[in-house]
Amino acid sequence: MTCPQPTFEYLARISDEHGTFEHADHTSPRAEHGYCTDDMARLLVVTSREADPSAVVIELARKALRFVAGAQGVGGDFRNRRDRDGRWRGPYGVGDCWGRSLWGLGTVAANSPYDLMRQAALAHFDRGAQQRSPWPRAMAFAALGAHEVLSVHPGHRHAIDLLGAAVEVVGERSACRSWPWPEPRLSYANAVLPDSMIAAGVALGRQVLVDDGLDLLAWLLDHETSDGHLSVTPVGGSGPGDARPAFDQQPIEVAALADACARAAAHVKDDRWEAGIDAAVAWFLGDNDAHTLMFDPDSGGSYDGLSADGPNLNQGTESTLALIATLQHGCRLDRARR
Repeated sequence: MTCPQPTFEYLARISDEHGTFEHADHTSPRAEHGYCTDDMARLLVVTSREADPSAVVIELARKALRFVAGAQGVGGDFRNRRDRDGRWRGPYGVGDCWGRSLWGLGTVAANSPYDLMRQAALAHFDRGAQQRSPWPRAMAFAALGAHEVLSVHPGHRHAIDLLGAAVEVVGERSACRSWPWPEPRLSYANAVLPDSMIAAGVALGRQVLVDDGLDLLAWLLDHETSDGHLSVTPVGGSGPGDARPAFDQQPIEVAALADACARAAAHVKDDRWEAGIDAAVAWFLGDNDAHTLMFDPDSGGSYDGLSADGPNLNQGTESTLALIATLQHGCRLDRARR
């Protein structure tokens, strides 16, 4: 299987001077719904991963950094909603948009080819990293950003402290052999929990934490595989004994698995992690429970969800970013195999 190259042109087309619109009606942006910081933080991650960014990618990265910086309050927390006229809505908080913003900012600080962007991202990361969230996924996303910062700034105190706090909030794997997951049910972006455990364990030099993350990821990958293809947790979540397959399945679940498998593959030589990336790419290419393509080859966007009857043909920003993130890992793996 050859991995298709990810494209950013569709995201540029559904963006304006403020940011990338959250929702689309097929490929037409639904401007009335505005933008969200969650998406712009994800955009920071994927644009910063591009080794040789095009002019389109660079412009999207700059726009995303301006957006995320503008969403941040003086105390380091973030607002998630912005309307089509550029006005911020809702309260500041330390939910997922806070965690994803720190992930995006940390990725820019570690990978941007531009000094000013790296410096600005690190300053905003430092402000945000002084906050804490009670929610495991928010802390897990933030931990991924802290890991990125430590990859270029070893000993960075805010990042180290944030990782230590994240480990406590994410929690430990359950002692139950049949359900080792640290929560009673799987919910969303599930693989970010073991991903953050591996990242924190590597950065903090805690091999036990790395091993626990790898074991938990292996369990999740097995649990979300059926008949040789990914059958991921549906939007409503799942628990022990729930019937499979279940719908609607979201691209974000597949991208989270690809991210975690890529991190595992970077630290441990085990064919299962490369196979996990392959399976994530294949899910978008039609090797899924509905045996249907999950992206539009003409636009480069991803369909928003997989039902038993096929895809939701709307191509929103979250799903398209999930496609891009997955293809980035798949293409990198293809190059490594040559």
